[in-house]
Amino acid sequence: MGLKRIGRHLWANRSRVQKAFPPRTLDAIEHAIRASEASHAGQIRFVVEGALDGAPLFADQPARQRALDVFSQLRIWDTEHNNGVLLYVLLADRNVEIIADRGIDAKVDAAEWEAICQAIEADFRGGRFEQGAVNGIQAIGRHLAAHFPGDANDANELPDGPVVI
Repeated sequence: MGLKRIGRHLWANRSRVQKAFPPRTLDAIEHAIRASEASHAGQIRFVVEGALDGAPLFADQPARQRALDVFSQLRIWDTEHNNGVLLYVLLADRNVEIIADRGIDAKVDAAEWEAICQAIEADFRGGRFEQGAVNGIQAIGRHLAAHFPGDANDANELPDGPVVI
């Protein structure tokens, strides 16, 4: 466990998340999810966590493992077609992870998910948090539309609003 990482997480606070993801940006993310889900039968959730604390931090939990925990806690795996996708941001580490349920993950190569994460991280490094998040949601949506095209009867199984932890 690195002291630098602990310091980053202890120093990160709610105001850093609010600065990167103000209400206007969170609204744009929710709108992007809603617009994306109109074109496919998949479900997208966006979660931004400012920093790890307590046991996850001192156990040096990697961002990917934390994203898996959040995926489970939010029951993203509990969709009819197993096509829920989590876009998880751990702001203190400037790390983006995509966790896809087995239905969509079987159809999209891991390298494609990673390319989306890298593009989002590049936007975030440039301070373009809204642009990075919206572009990432659109890219995920293109995969979902290709493999799970929607129709008028598709139910919205998960909330569209972003989650801030």
